[in-house]
Amino acid sequence: MLRVALRSAAAAQRSGLSRTALTTKPAAHHFVRHESSDAGKDVQDASQTILEKKNDMIRDWDARVLTYEEVKPRTLEPSLDKYLIDVREPDEVAQGALPSAVNLPLSTLSEALHLHGARFKEKFGFDKPRLDQEIVFYCRSGKRAFTACDVAKRNGYTNLYNYEGSWLDWVQKEGGNKTQ
Repeated sequence: MLRVALRSAAAAQRSGLSRTALTTKPAAHHFVRHESSDAGKDVQDASQTILEKKNDMIRDWDARVLTYEEVKPRTLEPSLDKYLIDVREPDEVAQGALPSAVNLPLSTLSEALHLHGARFKEKFGFDKPRLDQEIVFYCRSGKRAFTACDVAKRNGYTNLYNYEGSWLDWVQKEGGNKTQ
């Protein structure tokens, strides 16, 4: 509306019309706003649905935190039904890893969880986890592992754990023994 008024004022100035001549609006510039109560209700309902889903994600967040004492037995008795996943990048894993852990970098996690099972195994060297399979994520200090839990949860995985102290805690408790 301001743009139309400025154009009209500029045109009037060029043609020599006075300011008072501009105060009357031509019929072509008259706008009427029509509102539909149904459209507003639909937008409100959609917003409410989105908020409820977001709240469900927060309320249902259940990635449990594990300590060294809880992770250690999982490394001594590996199982195909339980994965210990290192989400560090390969160059970090080269410095050492927890026994029986497999590497799935956080940078590829979301994409990897969408792969078909055979393609996943070909790319990462182990079977794709089932949605209800126990998965313990760890990284260097626990921050990326927490993010990995969040990514997995948003992709439908339900049995998730975060080794909070992760690699730094492991090395400290193991006395500097960098097992691989």
